[in-house]
Amino acid sequence: MTAVNLLDFDLDALAAYCEQLGEKRFRATQLFRWIHQKGARDFAQMSDLAKSLRDKLASRAEIRPLPVISEHVSADGTIKWLFDVGGGNAVESVFIPEDDRGTLCVSSQAGCAVGCRFCSTGHQGFSRNLSTGEIVAQLWFAEHALRARFKTAERVISNVVMMGMGEPLQNYAALVPALRTMLDDHGYGLSRRRVTVSTSGVVPMIDRLRKDCPVALAVSLHAPTDPLRDELVPINRKYPIKELLEACQRYLEAAPRDFITFEYCMLDGVNDSDAQARELLALVGERGPAGRVPCKFNLIPFNPFPASGLKRSGAARVQAFAQVLIDGGLVTTVRKTRGDDIDAACGQLAGEVQDRTNAATRMAGARQRAKMVPIAVQAPGGSDIHNEGTSR
Repeated sequence: MTAVNLLDFDLDALAAYCEQLGEKRFRATQLFRWIHQKGARDFAQMSDLAKSLRDKLASRAEIRPLPVISEHVSADGTIKWLFDVGGGNAVESVFIPEDDRGTLCVSSQAGCAVGCRFCSTGHQGFSRNLSTGEIVAQLWFAEHALRARFKTAERVISNVVMMGMGEPLQNYAALVPALRTMLDDHGYGLSRRRVTVSTSGVVPMIDRLRKDCPVALAVSLHAPTDPLRDELVPINRKYPIKELLEACQRYLEAAPRDFITFEYCMLDGVNDSDAQARELLALVGERGPAGRVPCKFNLIPFNPFPASGLKRSGAARVQAFAQVLIDGGLVTTVRKTRGDDIDAACGQLAGEVQDRTNAATRMAGARQRAKMVPIAVQAPGGSDIHNEGTSR
């Protein structure tokens, strides 16, 4: 019999499992604390559990970690782990230490099927969804490994961002129990404000998340118009900007924060003109397609990789773009690049993926089409110009 992986269960599911074993709910709470708060794997260590329960668990269940293939530490303290998820697939997680927080970037899929043109993961294609246990295992390992490293019993990870490999909302059934484990006071006790799901814009799942487990929401926008976003974020062809912004409005009714974070990867000559910044102001303003959307913009320096055919906007251009948004009344930040010396920065996570989507061929075709039909870019004066040969 295959052992049940207890990392797959949020507290309610673990209580149901314990009931199957003839145990009461408080035993599930004790077990949950041992697993997530203390990082225990050996049931024999769980001294406040009845021996009869420990024996049952030892014969039927396990806490199954992900094998660590490699660990890389950046000069700035960022740590990247590569985890083996079987079948020739590996996913990456990144820990980003700061003075007032410790953030873990977690993967939800082996690869990604969305195929954003500026994202290294998307160029690898898609293999499969991760299970709840595989998502939680990244946090379970990182939290307890970091406590041992820093010789502390205190919590090290204060924030989790579902911004690693994959589109979280395309793995919804596994995502929600993982989020509940992160939030549970008997688990990791994270605040809803400190757990962020980043999405490319899967509108129906944004609505479901609002009802099932509202946490902070970040939306990968990257363009002010549908034609450009269609090219950069292909899912826009199914859920265009107006529908996405309307979903954001609905999400705010239940969100733990009173704003949506829009992520915007700065691509030289593609989406970084002052005119496009003014289009963003109009997009989320009172007269926008969904009315005023309370939001902040996070401008992300593009991290180039050979297959993208794209270039990073210059620092002066990023600052000028940001200033247009700030002058228009929008809270705007420029993300500090962390871990780029170990390929751990935004858009660089690639892992190892046995692609089932033939991504390399599709991306090559997209780049060829881009050469024949260049992306239209808005010049500062408002007229259309083209960025010849340009291909998240």
